[in-house]
Amino acid sequence: MEFSLFNILDILGTAAFAISGALSAMNRRLDLFGIFIIAFVTAIGGGTLRDVLIGNTPVTWMENTIYIYLISVVTILAILFRNYLNHLRKSLFLFDTIGLGVFTITGVEIGIRNELDPIISIALGGMTGAFGGVIRDILCNEIPVIFRKEEIYATACLVGGLIFVIMHDQNINTDITYLVTSLTVIILRLLAVKYHITLPDFYPEKEQK
Repeated sequence: MEFSLFNILDILGTAAFAISGALSAMNRRLDLFGIFIIAFVTAIGGGTLRDVLIGNTPVTWMENTIYIYLISVVTILAILFRNYLNHLRKSLFLFDTIGLGVFTITGVEIGIRNELDPIISIALGGMTGAFGGVIRDILCNEIPVIFRKEEIYATACLVGGLIFVIMHDQNINTDITYLVTSLTVIILRLLAVKYHITLPDFYPEKEQK
């Protein structure tokens, strides 16, 4: 594997999502097998969906076993240092946010490389960034973060993807585009949670819980 910035970001996103999956599984007190399964599906779920949709088979993690080794090592480290990570109250949120930002951008980039329409590329980025977390939450018997009113999740993906497409069309340096747009997604979600920014809803107040 060539260690370009794109591949480095992809590895970073994989590691971050694997940690978030492992932490979520441990919060649910799953056994060792369950922890590894949740870590794997969180890390590869979005990328697998992306590859299947664009017809890139075998999917990336099947052709590059470095992802298997990476997820395994990261999961073991998360288990070994679980007590330390548990002291970081927002560690799950942090790793999930990093994975979201990085995977969104890699998804958009792959859509552009496959000459897809910009709107489709942005949607592909959103799916790449969010779908692993959706699987994780469903398997852990939780409402997926992307569907919760109190979370800005998909919106951050769409904004970051749109900025990526604009910067790409303006022929801005690729590495700068990767960094700016991935950080945009991460910062948007961090600010949204910090300042309790949510999308408007249409439910009467008495129906809200």
